[in-house]
Amino acid sequence: MENKQHHSPAYRALLLAGTRLKPLQQVHAHLIVSGSGRIRSLLTKLLSLACAAASITYTRRLFFAIPVPDSFLFNTVIVKTSKLGFSIDSLLFYRRMILSNISPSNYTLTAVIKSCADLSALEVGRVIHGHVLASGYDLDSHVQAALVSFYAKAGDLGVARKVFDKMPERTVVAWNSMISAYEQNGFAKQAIGLFYLMRDLGVEPDSATCVIVLAACAQSGDIGLGNWVHEYVVGQDFDVNVILGTSLINMYARCGHVSRAREVFDLMMESNVVAWTAMISGYGMHGYGTQAVELFNQMRAHGLRPNRITFVAVLSACAHAGLVHEGRHVFASMKQEYRLVPGVEHHVCMVDMFGRAGLLNEAYQFIKEVIREKPAPAVWTAMLGACKMHKNFDLGVEVAEHLLSVEPENPGHYVMLSNIYALAGRMDRVEMVRNMMISKSLKKEVGYSTVEIDQRTYLFSMGDKSHPGTNQIYRYLDELMSKCREAGYVPESESVMHEVEEEEREFALRYHSEKLAIAFGLMKTSDGMAIRIVKNLRMCEDCHSAIKFISVVANREIIVRDRLRFHHFKDGSCSCLDYW
Repeated sequence: MENKQHHSPAYRALLLAGTRLKPLQQVHAHLIVSGSGRIRSLLTKLLSLACAAASITYTRRLFFAIPVPDSFLFNTVIVKTSKLGFSIDSLLFYRRMILSNISPSNYTLTAVIKSCADLSALEVGRVIHGHVLASGYDLDSHVQAALVSFYAKAGDLGVARKVFDKMPERTVVAWNSMISAYEQNGFAKQAIGLFYLMRDLGVEPDSATCVIVLAACAQSGDIGLGNWVHEYVVGQDFDVNVILGTSLINMYARCGHVSRAREVFDLMMESNVVAWTAMISGYGMHGYGTQAVELFNQMRAHGLRPNRITFVAVLSACAHAGLVHEGRHVFASMKQEYRLVPGVEHHVCMVDMFGRAGLLNEAYQFIKEVIREKPAPAVWTAMLGACKMHKNFDLGVEVAEHLLSVEPENPGHYVMLSNIYALAGRMDRVEMVRNMMISKSLKKEVGYSTVEIDQRTYLFSMGDKSHPGTNQIYRYLDELMSKCREAGYVPESESVMHEVEEEEREFALRYHSEKLAIAFGLMKTSDGMAIRIVKNLRMCEDCHSAIKFISVVANREIIVRDRLRFHHFKDGSCSCLDYW
């Protein structure tokens, strides 16, 4: 009987009103006056349109006026509110559904699990997981995929993987959820490993898989897999839309192939501010500041409005290339032309830019006059790094005191202060800082470097002896460093003033993780092949100096990605021009 209502004038009036709130309310009033206000098919359609109109207040009022909502009405309002981002309301409607003794469907559970994920509501999600088990939907692929995504977003990767492994049928959506879970939480290696398993089991990746895996490649520096994904995209004739194109740009830039990133950028049929920003950022991290600024100006000329992230990218590029004049202009345009209020990231870039250029007084003045009240720790960290770089020890100690007062539990700050004291010859203060770290049980972050050989990644830490060919690697590195000394290399022992104890300094200096990774890479690859290293920390001054000499005596190009940027070493010089 109610199906006939789909052809009634009232139903047609609802369709004409669409998602416009006032016309909807007028039709609702007409339904009440005409006595049709309780017809379920009309109420369901009205609720659906009210949600789509983004009026949650009106949706609530409509729903709670219904005396005994049935399962279809509950499902409609729960699914719609979850999909439109009204997550709390979705959970409230679900709670009322359970209290009304109406059993949820798999669509209901999928929707409320998504709402829990959006809210990072771990405890509520666990309760609903219990409802899934009680309702017999623990083998439903859509519900299971939603649970994987929920636990991943809540940071519980262990449970996410358990749910994933128990799924009887894993669709590509489920695989994407689990791979993305690892990538989003910083476990690129696990994400890539799971992708290989997916391929081995014959599951065909879709374009969403490619986007996720490219992000994992960018994170880990896995250019081999990144190239494979690009070839797969071309071979499958996937639409290289803005999302996929930007992922390729980011992957190539972060894997050291900025020219390939630009090729992808130039071939994109359409590009938005995110794609332009990715390319600007790619230039910046490789030290190509002039190109980054030029691209930024081209973007503006094309009529695209830069966002806050774009300004971080271009200001960072200016900081790493010594483009102080350009950086000042960009920062001014952010406020004056685009009416954007600078945030912490923009302030850090400006302080870093002034500091790297040796304009310490201007950097300090910027902190005092522009930022003024309670500068963020990252601002003081940039200032402290500049003081160390330019050996301004008095100002460095003053800045370090500010930094330790706002972030007393960060071991990196103590290490930096200790290094400044060491450079100034104040070994008594070095000992004091070391003792402070011991009393607070603070430890310096362990540095490591990776190198990829034949699609396999090898990891090295300082003084690493875990590899089967350790003796051969050390012998080769000793010979390499001996040749570097003959070519003029002099170790910069101040680089390890506070990294290790006194008796270990000479050992630590020679066997830093990046030197071991480079030696291994040179041993295992053909002449003329570039060596690519990824390091989790900032490269020290001695390694930077040594690798310039290694590039000459080994006649190889060596590319190092550290925490801050890329360094391309070739023929005894670095792309950063020692401005880093």
